[in-house]
Amino acid sequence: MKYPEILPIDDVLLRLDDFDTIIDARTPAEYALDHLPNAINCPVLDDEERIVVGTLYRQEGSFEARRVGGPLVAKNIARHIDTLWAGKPRDWKPLVYCWRGGNRSGSMVHILAKIGWPVVQLEGGYKAFRNRISADLEQQPQLDLRVICGTTGSGKTRLLDTLESIGAQVLDLEQLAAHRGSVLGNLPCQPQPSQKAFDTSIWDRLRRFDPALPVYVESESKKVGALRVPAALMERMRASPCVALQVSREHRVELLIEDYQHFACNAPALNAQLAYLTDLHGKVKIAHWQQMATDGAMPQLVDELLVDHYDPAYTRSIHRNFAQYDNAQVVELADISPAAFLAAARELHDAS
Repeated sequence: MKYPEILPIDDVLLRLDDFDTIIDARTPAEYALDHLPNAINCPVLDDEERIVVGTLYRQEGSFEARRVGGPLVAKNIARHIDTLWAGKPRDWKPLVYCWRGGNRSGSMVHILAKIGWPVVQLEGGYKAFRNRISADLEQQPQLDLRVICGTTGSGKTRLLDTLESIGAQVLDLEQLAAHRGSVLGNLPCQPQPSQKAFDTSIWDRLRRFDPALPVYVESESKKVGALRVPAALMERMRASPCVALQVSREHRVELLIEDYQHFACNAPALNAQLAYLTDLHGKVKIAHWQQMATDGAMPQLVDELLVDHYDPAYTRSIHRNFAQYDNAQVVELADISPAAFLAAARELHDAS
């Protein structure tokens, strides 16, 4: 075999888990927006260098851009070899890609192949990968989805976590989206990923599932925070069998206060989020809730939010959007202890 080997996206995806290292040769900014699963960022040009070279290309032509960019590329690749790959064995097999499989990844694979490593370059680069992701996500996944339903605070995420801990297949869209899926769903100090990165995470999880076994997923809406769930996946979810998780309102209040401590201890942040509900509930009601938050009356506030906002919205939505909800398997929790969630998870897992 002659290296570097240049492979199209279909061949690369068949072998994606076989590469020792997946190397993204694009800039840190491009990598941060999205990248192949498990790729590491080893830019041949950093963000500032790419701007300089790109400006030269537009203003003075390709020769001048390459004259200036060439030494930068060589320097950066040499640094990666010295700091990251100096100890790699002769049979170390990396996959390298850039934006379109052109000069940046081409320069890197040329040098790595000259050293003697069996390096592979992705033909078409990240652009080819993104096109494939988009096409795949337009198709409904052929999986046995089981949709975990339940009013706000019933512990759907805790049940998913517990199911995964005992070996069940779980697609946790809120975890992938870094958002809890409601007006109070922003996670502290953790911004949501880009839409492209969210899509890639979903695609990567879907491809790893065994279609012979059920996959548990929460009854999300079309958006999780600012991110859109792929339409084909959402369509499949809404037609799938449901599990109705039932917990007393008292325990739901307790669970929500535990899960939203970052708001319980920060009334100004909570009040800023409550303001987004003004159009639904009016200024008087919102001012009342904000005063409760300021006074630290969290159990009472959470209870009122459940009764006046979350539960009515859930009731309107669940019957309209999930066709099999009326025939859902009911799972009742006596409390919100880890033991209760473990028993519920085992009941579902053992029955599947």
